[in-house]
Amino acid sequence: MNRHLSFRSGNPALRADTFQRYGSLSGSETMTINGTVNKTGFSLILLMLSASWTWQMPAGESSGLMILGAIGGFIAALVTIFNKKIAQYTVPIYAILQGLFLGGISQFFETQYPGIVNQAVFLTFGTLGALLLAYKSGVIKATENFKLGVFAATGGIAFLYLISFIMGFFGSSIGFIHNNSTFGILFSFGVVIIAALNLVLDFDFIEEGAEKGAPKYMEWYATFGLLVTLIWLYLEILRLLAKLQSRR
Repeated sequence: MNRHLSFRSGNPALRADTFQRYGSLSGSETMTINGTVNKTGFSLILLMLSASWTWQMPAGESSGLMILGAIGGFIAALVTIFNKKIAQYTVPIYAILQGLFLGGISQFFETQYPGIVNQAVFLTFGTLGALLLAYKSGVIKATENFKLGVFAATGGIAFLYLISFIMGFFGSSIGFIHNNSTFGILFSFGVVIIAALNLVLDFDFIEEGAEKGAPKYMEWYATFGLLVTLIWLYLEILRLLAKLQSRR
């Protein structure tokens, strides 16, 4: 039985029916794992270069670029999701814009908790490497139940964040999402775990695309999905470390 059957991902960019519409294509026109890896590396370089720009700006002067990156990145993400064929153009733009946002938000956290950004970057890429190794070695398998569990947990987290965001307009919020209470720290730790497990679903998505001979542009779309997960993971690790350090 095909282990990719009925694929689900907690990542909104990677859907179950993504590969079902494609017929047979020639080898040079199809998605490959190496092609996706190369495009992911390129996109990460763009992201880090733009992040370093806002990171090095004087404190307080990066807020405008950070807001531009957040809003522009969201728009670029929507365009990519609804028009996969132009992902080769929108994904680099998305990476650059999100870099502006991440550089600004990282500078903010670093000002409050010196050294926290290096820790978050190390943990993010360390988690990526560890889960990739576990996936390739078969220690972690993207079974149907695994996918359903991660999908449900991711949806639950997104729902909580949405409710908290709406409550913010009325001067309220869901406290444990933001505070450093014991339950708040446990919640953030759980969110980090779920974000990390979404990487496994991303790996499975990429492997499935290569196996099914998806069009070449899907390499960029798969890169986009992986970037979304990595950015989410980094932000959640940053939030968790900030909660832990604020209790010292």
